[in-house]
Amino acid sequence: MRKYLVVLLLAIAAVGIKPEAQAQIFNTKLKITVVDDLGNVVVAARVTLYANAADYKAEKNPVQESLLTSKKGVVTFKKLTRKEYYVRVEKDDMTNAGGGEIISDLEMKKLNKANVVISEL
Repeated sequence: MRKYLVVLLLAIAAVGIKPEAQAQIFNTKLKITVVDDLGNVVVAARVTLYANAADYKAEKNPVQESLLTSKKGVVTFKKLTRKEYYVRVEKDDMTNAGGGEIISDLEMKKLNKANVVISEL
C-alpha cells in the first residue's frame, strides 16, 4: 500500500512540473532564412528585428540583439511575443531595406519560419 502511495505522489509531482518544463522548452521562435536575388543563401548577414515601423525606419530599439546568419543563411530569434515584426537584413552592399519585411501572425510556442530576399542597393 505504501509503495502505491509513493508512486501516486511521484506521478502527481511529475504532472505539476511538466507544464513549466514545456513552457521553457516551447517558446515562440522565428527562424529567418536569408537569400539573394538568385535564391542562394547569404552567410554572415546581419538580421535585426524591430517592434514597429518607426523604430525600423530609424534603425533604433531592436527587439533583441542583431544576429548573423549561419552557413545555411539562417538565424533564429527566441522568446518572442505574438505581434508584427519588422526585419532589416544587411550584408556588404546588399539589403532588404528598400521593400522591408513585415512578419506577422506568429504562432505561439512554435517555430515560425520566414524567408527574406536581399539585393544590391
